[in-house]
Amino acid sequence: MLDGLITQHMISHIVAMNVVAPAMALGLRHADLPLFRYVSQGLTPALILQLCLLWGWHIPNVLAAAHSSHVLMTLMHASLFICALWFWAATFAKAHTQGWHSLSALLVTGKLFCLLGVLLTFAPRPLYLGVGVSIEPSAMLADQQMAGLLMLVACPLTYVLAAIIIAARWTLCMDTAQGWTPRNGPD
Repeated sequence: MLDGLITQHMISHIVAMNVVAPAMALGLRHADLPLFRYVSQGLTPALILQLCLLWGWHIPNVLAAAHSSHVLMTLMHASLFICALWFWAATFAKAHTQGWHSLSALLVTGKLFCLLGVLLTFAPRPLYLGVGVSIEPSAMLADQQMAGLLMLVACPLTYVLAAIIIAARWTLCMDTAQGWTPRNGPD
C-alpha cells in the first residue's frame, strides 16, 4: 500500500529531509565554504522555520492547493528541503561546541514531526480529501495512515540516531578536553 498519493508525498519528504539533507549538510560542513559557515550559525531560526513550513504545508487546504499546482508543489518541496539542509547544517555546527543546543533542537523537531505522524495515523477520517484524484474515503484514509506510520518510523530513527551520535561525540570531546584519553586495553 505504498502507492497512495499521500504516502508517496511523505516518502519524498522523508528522503529529502531526513536522508539527503543531513548527508549534504555533513558533506558541505567538510567543504568549509564561507557561506555555509555563516548559514549554519542560526539553529533556532532554522528550527522554527522548518517546523512552520512542515506544519503550514500540511494544512489540508494548503496541501490540496500544492497538489493542484506544479509551481506550489515545487515551492513546497524546495522550501522544505532548503530549510532541512539549514537545520541539519546548524545542528551539526553546534554539536561540537554547544551539544545541548543540537540535542534540544533534535528533540523538539523529532517530537513535532512525530505529532504530525500521529495525527495522520489516528485521524478518524481522511484529512486530505481534496488532494489529487477523487478516490474512496476509506482508501484515502488508509493512504493517510500509511503516510503517518512512515513518519512515525522514519523521523524518530533519524533524530534519535543523530542525537546519539552527537551526544557520544560531544561527551568524548568534553572528556578529551579534561585530559581523559581512552585506552585500547587493560594495563
